[in-house]
Amino acid sequence: MGELILEMKKITKHFPGVYALSDVNFSVRRNHIHALVGENGAGKSTLINILGGVYPTGTYEGQIVFNGEECNFRDILSSEKKGISIIHQELTLVPYLSIGENIFLGNERAKHTVIDWDKTMEESSKLLDKVHLNEDPHNIIKNLGVGKQQLVEIAKALSKKTTLLVLDEPTAALNEESSRNLLDLLLELKKEGITSILISHKLNEVSSIADEITILRDGKTIETLVNGTDTITEDRIIRGMVGRTISDRFPAAKREPGEICFEVKNWNVYHQLDPDRQFIYDVNFHARKGEVVGFAGLIGAGRTELSMSLFGKAWGHKISGKMLLNGKAVELKNISDAIKNGLAYLTEDRKSAGLVLIDNIKHNVSLPNLGKISKRTVINDEYENKTVDEYCRKLNVKSTGILQKAGNLSGGNQQKVVLAKWIMAQMDVLILDEPTRGIDVGAKYEIYCIINELAKEGKCVIMISSELPEILGMCDRIYVMNEGKIVGELAQEDASQESIMKCIMQSNMGV
Repeated sequence: MGELILEMKKITKHFPGVYALSDVNFSVRRNHIHALVGENGAGKSTLINILGGVYPTGTYEGQIVFNGEECNFRDILSSEKKGISIIHQELTLVPYLSIGENIFLGNERAKHTVIDWDKTMEESSKLLDKVHLNEDPHNIIKNLGVGKQQLVEIAKALSKKTTLLVLDEPTAALNEESSRNLLDLLLELKKEGITSILISHKLNEVSSIADEITILRDGKTIETLVNGTDTITEDRIIRGMVGRTISDRFPAAKREPGEICFEVKNWNVYHQLDPDRQFIYDVNFHARKGEVVGFAGLIGAGRTELSMSLFGKAWGHKISGKMLLNGKAVELKNISDAIKNGLAYLTEDRKSAGLVLIDNIKHNVSLPNLGKISKRTVINDEYENKTVDEYCRKLNVKSTGILQKAGNLSGGNQQKVVLAKWIMAQMDVLILDEPTRGIDVGAKYEIYCIINELAKEGKCVIMISSELPEILGMCDRIYVMNEGKIVGELAQEDASQESIMKCIMQSNMGV
């Protein structure tokens, strides 16, 4: 089986009012890829933050043994010095610095306190070759896509002589091709003697690449499955994660869409940073009341940019075209106009654009609804508390109460809070951009049920997702986008992964 590189024994960590971890045991074998899975709030991030020194010795109970030596990490640096590197889901690169500067930030190649830029860029090039990233180390980070930034993060970790690499949801924002390339890189690193811990909600990836899988639930270790010894299926992993069997990933829904509620004609948008570069080309689509309409496409196809441009011109320049809401032409000059006209947009990035993380649940939910809970600019605090609590209960937001900070919620519950604010606003059209990104299978099912309920109430739901099974399982009709254009429209009965990819490939060939 191989010797252990890491043992975390009887790890217990509690925050005010809640135990995040309770007697967790977690062991990783050298030169293995070990997956760590569990629902949002199961304790995965807390466990990794203890390993990485974010929660220093003294703030938790238990023992960490790394390379046979008991370790007491006081901070992140002391963990990194032992050869442990953690790549978090929210990347920590500095967008306006070059690739080379980012790789050696805090670990500069210098002589007598003077940075050796030639050596920095030379070593950066070698590391970029190692992670198969064909980029000039002088290039600025902000000009790279998310997949390439992930590879820069891995190159940065390798520059520190890492022996244990921890990746938290590394493929959450990647398409299937980029995800596969990153997983293949982990297999290559494994051959070179680097052990990896992979945290992921994409169970198909976990099953295909991991040597061992440890399941956490409610802050406790449920079991560790060994590839080649145990029978590993997605259903078994799900059962361990949620404590029950989920027989159908997508809840059944019988929908009879009504009249057209939202229509877009000849929509053109130029790039936010380059006003001379057209990004969205003559887009035409419609959505009906009580219908869930999907938008599929590869990352970079323009789905998010299209949605944001529709939501009160939140993205883009020189926007032209026609928008109709309930048959009436409207011009939404800003986000306030969009909200007043019943159009909501749930962002793909809930942490930076969807929530005020340092504020509580109550204020996050009521923020776009101040007019409904106030009179003559004075907020009715009692009514606000009652209403927000009602919507949080309806959506089954798991928290200590509506005064809990949004930043302390799990990813799935954060997403429910974002949904709660728009549902409370009684919007007619909801554009949901990657509504289940970075959340576990149990929370996904709850989000799907909420989407179905919204459609049942006659709302028009537009759903963007990079996960094709999700689009296929949830949507009545599907528009396919590629390079800023709609290249196909498929009814549910005609849609498959193959037919969607065929639309994309034919558009690339000019068919």
